[in-house]
Amino acid sequence: MAGRQRHRLLLENAEQLVLVCGRREPYLRRDGAAGLALLRAASLVVGLDGCIKAVGQADVIRNEFSEATFERIIDCSGKCVLPGLVDAHTHPVWAGDRVHEFAMKLAGASYMEIHQAGGGIHFTVEHTRKATEDELLATLQQRLGRMLRAGSTLVECKSGYGLDLDTELKMLRAIERARKSTDIGISSTYCGAHAVPKGKTATEATDDIINNHLPKLKELKLSGEIHVNNIDVFCEKGVFDLESTRRILQAGKDIGLQINFHGDELHLMKSAELGAELGARAISHLEEVSDEGIVAMARARCAAVLLPTTAYMLRLKQPQARKMLEEGVIVALGSDFNPNAYCFSMPMVMHLACVNMKMSMNEALAAATINAAYALGKSDTHGSLEVGKQGDLLIINSSRWEHLIYQFGGHEALINYVIVKGKVIYENERCEAMSSY
Repeated sequence: MAGRQRHRLLLENAEQLVLVCGRREPYLRRDGAAGLALLRAASLVVGLDGCIKAVGQADVIRNEFSEATFERIIDCSGKCVLPGLVDAHTHPVWAGDRVHEFAMKLAGASYMEIHQAGGGIHFTVEHTRKATEDELLATLQQRLGRMLRAGSTLVECKSGYGLDLDTELKMLRAIERARKSTDIGISSTYCGAHAVPKGKTATEATDDIINNHLPKLKELKLSGEIHVNNIDVFCEKGVFDLESTRRILQAGKDIGLQINFHGDELHLMKSAELGAELGARAISHLEEVSDEGIVAMARARCAAVLLPTTAYMLRLKQPQARKMLEEGVIVALGSDFNPNAYCFSMPMVMHLACVNMKMSMNEALAAATINAAYALGKSDTHGSLEVGKQGDLLIINSSRWEHLIYQFGGHEALINYVIVKGKVIYENERCEAMSSY
């Protein structure tokens, strides 16, 4: 018996409680995702430390905690409880939108044509350099709030629209301040090699990053001023080639950063093979990945962060999700939120992954929870509803969890509660009057 011990939260009588994992798996490959752990008529307890203390059948939990007291009890009858979603790839810190470029793309301009005309990343760099840290923080907090209301409780946040040391640090400081001032979890990524700065060659930019940016990051990391988790490079034809990418990633790894980079998006660069060789935690995009690269990633347990919104908006070839799954790759998902792919919603990302990349709903949910957490090195604490993990979860107003994916764009009325560390961060009162269709 739990006695009279106090706890933060009790969720009672969920129609479905989707654990995702039930045996502390750090990730789920295809076969594991096919049979997600799920309980019916179940309850969950979160302690005062924000971690899950018990998960099980409602009558068992009620008996075990009959004398316990709770700060809050939520009746989940007729509803589903799921882990908070994890967005494994975003660019949320920038100034100056690019809505005009969307019109250019619709008229037929390619990504690289816009980039070479001074648009794309360089357009955003110009505006971000002019913005103050406070201005960047304010817009970042707004964007993170929208991600949270769409169900994301852990988000990877990249720099990369500075390209010079001062602006990159300004962006990373804004991310650090957001980490401390918002409820959403953040994994911070240095992406100073997002593009080659104007007036420099790729080799000069690489040398600057290795000789100036990374030593300063190491200093600030050691002092506790900035906490950076990952290093990213845009490995692409006309941007950073394979050798420059190797040098930057290895230098980042040498100062303790996880390798998590853009690869094989527009051209086959053999980024997947490089990532596997370097021990990368994850590689994103992979629209043009080779068969050999897929096999190498599977062997190296390097996660593939697939971005269906990007392929959709840029009219690119869809990533080979099915082949990756069949070869044993750990498949994760991200929104790629940025001025070029403006989407906050992981439920919509999962829907696109199912329709356009032929993933099953189970595979998509695993990819947006435990596997996305693995891609960020966080699957020991996030991504599933298991005892000891952080109490980040969603309650949706439906008797079947699949509605979260099925209702394309319907998450605004479907998500009833978003909970972080056992505390209700967002409560959607509109849900109470809605049926689950």
